[in-house]
Amino acid sequence: MKRLVHLIFLFLFVFFNGEVVIAQDWKYDFEEAKLQAKKTDQNIVLFFTGSDWCPPCIKLEKNVFSNKDFITFARENFVWLKADFPKRRKNRLSVEQQNKNEALASKYNKKWVFPVILVLDKEGKVLGVTGYRRGFDAKSYMSLLTSFNSFNH
Repeated sequence: MKRLVHLIFLFLFVFFNGEVVIAQDWKYDFEEAKLQAKKTDQNIVLFFTGSDWCPPCIKLEKNVFSNKDFITFARENFVWLKADFPKRRKNRLSVEQQNKNEALASKYNKKWVFPVILVLDKEGKVLGVTGYRRGFDAKSYMSLLTSFNSFNH
């Protein structure tokens, strides 16, 4: 067992070139996200995604949300809330989580468009909306989300 743990760490070290890469601290419950936002005095980014079937959603996760600078920016500026709607059986969510995501969609994504990124204040009021933007890199999204964030201050 100890050898397996060492092999995993070695793989991660080589794969990530010695850097520890940790993604956003995603929340999956709206009430929890609002409590965290109030506690940290941050706004919420709500991300509607089809993580296993939506090409632009997958591109956002891979090219923007996984970017090292974006991860740092995300942690320092927002509470992150994900509403995922996977289609593959292996990625199926619990009924409870499906219900939570559908409730969010009925309020914030009535047209079921994917991906959608909303910036919400601590109470859930929409400050800004965007989606996948071809040609936008992590820096462009950081600027855009910050511009929405500034409407509340």
